[in-house]
Amino acid sequence: MQLHFSPSMKSITISSTNGFLDFMKIKVAARHISYRTLFHTVLILAFLLPFVFILTALVTLEGVNKCSSLDCLGRRLGPRFLGRADDSIRLVRDLYKVLNQVNSEEIPPNLELPESFSQLVSEMKNNQYDAKTFAIKLKAMMEKFDREAKASKFAELINKHFAASAIPKGIHCLSLRLTDEYSSNAHARRQLPSPEFLPLLSDNSYHHFILASDNILAASVVVTSTVQSSQKPEKIVFHVITDKKTYAGMHSWFALNPLPPAIVEVRGVHQFDWLTRENVPVLEAIESHYGIRKYYHGNHNVGANLSETTPRIFASKLQSRSPKYISLLNHLRIYLPELFPNLDKVVFLDDDVVIQRDLSALWEIDLEGKVNGAVETCKGEDDWVMSKRFKNYFNFSHPLIAKNLDPDECAWAYGMNIFDLRAWRKTNIRETYHSWLKENLKSNLTMWKLGTLPPALIAFKDHVHPIDPSWHMLGLGYQNNTDIESVKKAAVIHYNGQSKPWLEIGFEQLRPFWTKYVNYSNDFVRNCHILES
Repeated sequence: MQLHFSPSMKSITISSTNGFLDFMKIKVAARHISYRTLFHTVLILAFLLPFVFILTALVTLEGVNKCSSLDCLGRRLGPRFLGRADDSIRLVRDLYKVLNQVNSEEIPPNLELPESFSQLVSEMKNNQYDAKTFAIKLKAMMEKFDREAKASKFAELINKHFAASAIPKGIHCLSLRLTDEYSSNAHARRQLPSPEFLPLLSDNSYHHFILASDNILAASVVVTSTVQSSQKPEKIVFHVITDKKTYAGMHSWFALNPLPPAIVEVRGVHQFDWLTRENVPVLEAIESHYGIRKYYHGNHNVGANLSETTPRIFASKLQSRSPKYISLLNHLRIYLPELFPNLDKVVFLDDDVVIQRDLSALWEIDLEGKVNGAVETCKGEDDWVMSKRFKNYFNFSHPLIAKNLDPDECAWAYGMNIFDLRAWRKTNIRETYHSWLKENLKSNLTMWKLGTLPPALIAFKDHVHPIDPSWHMLGLGYQNNTDIESVKKAAVIHYNGQSKPWLEIGFEQLRPFWTKYVNYSNDFVRNCHILES
């Protein structure tokens, strides 16, 4: 930028060599002008012109055609100096007004909708839609796609529920082959444990684990992982309980695949003299009641208004309708003091857990007179798994629930529990459990719907001692975004949820923590085509 003063000081010329500005000539009147005034004028111009230069450069960088005159520059920069919005901003504001108006209107019936956004654009061009017509069509398309996506999600959840409830062919084959082996192979029928070890079944100096399952492969993983992770396997006694139809196969597996020095006992529910109809009348009613069986085995879409629920809520309701919740095996843990009258302290494990660390220290935990050592599920970083309070399990609109329970009370987890059976025998936990089951049965399951945990939450109220969460990590069957590093550090990992590791719907990245304890070289496993993932 250059300033040129004429010799007579009658004019000042300002020129630029950068191509943005033409020269500017300022003529000075003939009357006398003081040098002081002239100096101030030049100073002001020198201050303003750099800003004009910067604004001009910004316009050019934004893609605006170069201006070759001050008139062009004024047209480009005028709205910025005057605070006026450009056309694109006005267009957005107008579109917002139209969309807001259409948002409160009903979609016309029988409105023909394009199948895609590109088809919508093409129709706009050919039919010259106004803004409101475009907005109505866009709203109708979005609502249609939302309904289709929601219906697809519900169908996926239904299919996943059936997949989770079914027995995989390989596991069914394993049970049948092992049952046949029990009838034809004397070694498969040998006494478990050997007679010389029978006194140890009630020796309280040993670490007693109890497992109730009708899944032979899952039970084998629980026992194997516990023994292999233990620093004192010679102190382990496993009491495996199964139903009558699975007993022969389960017995065959552990007879043919012993895990010394650990001791394994296999018993069927039919072999416990205490488990009579007189002692478990409520469970007998649950298993035989037509309405209950229809609820758990019937059409899971009946009574479900899918338009007024979310996939997450629907998934929870499906989970609560798993047939396992009316199985005696699932309720068996409430009778441990009666089933094992000579034991003082036991660890009860679900069949969908894997043990990754020595659990001997559990017997050293002081439960402070409480019955049940469990991990609380209302504290933790995982909002889905570790945010459970009583309000997540019970219907607090029911007067009995509202009167007796606190919706914000912290829940706890089944799956890995340390039970003090001596303290338990001094309580009325079993009677409370039965009483509330009867009440829920009378109310047609309106007090709670989710399995065996809700009545246990009531029965064990004030009898639970919280243990460190690192002992028991939950949720591996619910979500595939579980933190792998946290899984590696946990003592017990629990595949609670539908995506069990032995199912095809199990999460691929979490399955290896389970499959590492499956003996894929075993003849029965290979012949049933249970293949390593």
